[in-house]
Amino acid sequence: MSAERLYTPQMLAAAVELAGFPPLEDAQFVGSARSAACGSTLEMDLSLDDTGHITRLGMKVRACAVGQAAAAIFARHAVGKGRDEMTAALEALTAWLENDGSQPDWPDVTLIAPAKDYAGRHGAMLLPWKAAVAALSTAAEAG
Repeated sequence: MSAERLYTPQMLAAAVELAGFPPLEDAQFVGSARSAACGSTLEMDLSLDDTGHITRLGMKVRACAVGQAAAAIFARHAVGKGRDEMTAALEALTAWLENDGSQPDWPDVTLIAPAKDYAGRHGAMLLPWKAAVAALSTAAEAG
């Protein structure tokens, strides 16, 4: 498969949205994730409401365009979600990438769908959900 099919204009456009989600100076919780396959990393800062749902987020992303686009579509739709929703989304994405499930229900996931055929990109695609689950797990332990 060609890089032209992988890096669609829509995916590349989504990747630049990360400028709107800089790290938070006053984050309540922090989570991080690393892809063993490619070395991409993501550090996520979260602020939560009293019920444990995301109110604000910031990220520091060191990943390929696929990982950056995944982080952007995550950020578009993460506010208002809690630990259970993030864990379910991570499980659904993982199953989909392993061909054990249908395309997840997360909005805009179609933007990164072309990367499903590239196993080396799967780790980068999962980074935002893994970092969010890590941060939200810390919040649950602190709660």
